[in-house]
Amino acid sequence: MQSKEGGKRCAGGKGRRGSKGSEGSGGSRQPPNCTALRRGFSFTSFASSISLTSLLLVLALSSCSHSVHTEPGVVNFLIETMPTNLDPRIGTDAQSQRLDSLIFSSLVELDAQRNVHGDLADKWEMPDPLTYVFHLRPGVKFHDGRPLTSADVKYTFDSILDGTVSSPKRGSYLVIQAIETQDPATVIFHLKEPYAGFLWNIARPAIGIVPAGAGADFASQLVGTGPFRFVSAQQDDNVVLERNTAYFGAAPKISRVRFRVVPEAIVRALELRKGTADLEMNSLAPDMIPVLRKQPAIEVTEQPGTNYAYIAFNLDDPVLARREVRQALAWATDREEIIRYLLRGQARLADGPLPTNSWAYEPGVMHYGYDPQQAERLLDAAGFPRRPSDGGLRMKLTLKTSTEELSRLLGSVLQEQWRKAGVDLEVRPLEFATLYSDVTRGSFELYTLRWVGANNDPDFFEYIFSSKKMPPAGANRGHYHNAALDALLDQGRVESDQEKRRKLFSEVQKIVAQDLPYLSLWFTDNISVHRKRISNVQLTPSGDYDFLRNIEAQ
Repeated sequence: MQSKEGGKRCAGGKGRRGSKGSEGSGGSRQPPNCTALRRGFSFTSFASSISLTSLLLVLALSSCSHSVHTEPGVVNFLIETMPTNLDPRIGTDAQSQRLDSLIFSSLVELDAQRNVHGDLADKWEMPDPLTYVFHLRPGVKFHDGRPLTSADVKYTFDSILDGTVSSPKRGSYLVIQAIETQDPATVIFHLKEPYAGFLWNIARPAIGIVPAGAGADFASQLVGTGPFRFVSAQQDDNVVLERNTAYFGAAPKISRVRFRVVPEAIVRALELRKGTADLEMNSLAPDMIPVLRKQPAIEVTEQPGTNYAYIAFNLDDPVLARREVRQALAWATDREEIIRYLLRGQARLADGPLPTNSWAYEPGVMHYGYDPQQAERLLDAAGFPRRPSDGGLRMKLTLKTSTEELSRLLGSVLQEQWRKAGVDLEVRPLEFATLYSDVTRGSFELYTLRWVGANNDPDFFEYIFSSKKMPPAGANRGHYHNAALDALLDQGRVESDQEKRRKLFSEVQKIVAQDLPYLSLWFTDNISVHRKRISNVQLTPSGDYDFLRNIEAQ
């Protein structure tokens, strides 16, 4: 998805998983200076060198500038893009979902290990596999003072399903047969079929509860029950939120946060250095981090993240349909070197989409290190020998990326590495909208993107790899078919016992690691550069903005 595969857009727009995460081009971080790359990284990125040089120049020119005084309790947070729609029933891009998580509450929420906890519901039960009964917390009020009732919960989902709002999340909730409001504090969901992932699919920020009657124009007059209330928004400029002093949980310690849209990474770095901004997250080049870390008024907070970078294969292609070819490309990819020198160590190797903090994570899957000789053997065995008439090359493939510099630079690295195994790789950068259109239509041989958020739950495997989830029903864009995997996913969808689900998804992960419909790359770290006046910054693995609930601003 995802989605801010770094990105600016949700990958699951028409699929069931559209509400759970987002997808993008590899992130908003700008490229590093690559002159230090070694071994397979013989090229130099002129543009990325300019990025670091410009930053150093900016910092030098501003070295005599003074910090701008900011009122205690007020935070200026720099973001790259404007959220597309803050109605929690509609917005699916990463920026919208992160802000929605602050403004709105859901029936349930997830902890760092993706376990379900109560949010608006303080308890619930399942009298049978098709029925969920939620009991709402007493005394919860919307930001305008109206009490929250079961009618608001029912209306939120009904307005999506009946078309009151045109929601890309509708496919996520088609499993709902009916919603009953037994009394103001009790809401009952009746499902059409058993669905073990139901709680995860209604957890914050997948959906936020809105007041009954909220229409299609709700985005202009947002009212939620979350820790922050909406104050104002100016398109392509800023969004302002204030502390909700009546929040049913622990109220935020800061009084106000202003999300300012600053598209250029160099400008964001300058504003942090000058003190005209207080905080950013995951929006700077890897090379900028150590430079800014040395500034006396700045701190850097890091947290291993779960956002997942990958390369997808089109299995309708007769070459890529061969598993040996996909495995050979994995063995030909030196991911550790890429992480070390391209990403400056700000990522962790991934052997599959599911992050290590998930309750369903299976560590015992096939791992692909860097072994070009093994890649050569597999390509020979697959019937793709080196052709002397073609300069010793075996095949030509095309990788589609976004025009984001880090994605293009990754493509250049892969060109260098794969050529050693006899693979001629053409890198074709596209604007994100064009790239996204191509991959959803299946118009690609290979592409690289990043899932944001959605890959934290194991039912994600159904959305991206089930043969029933070809676009537009899901995101199986490479048309991967595996009957054994489909059977496991069908069982996992209805199995309610978590230990049994864990075993099912263990087998799923082993099959995926062998078959390689995706070449897993890495999980990117979450990194926030902030002024020292901002304290108690505790980032979450998924890279959301929930940490703003606990920070302090002197």
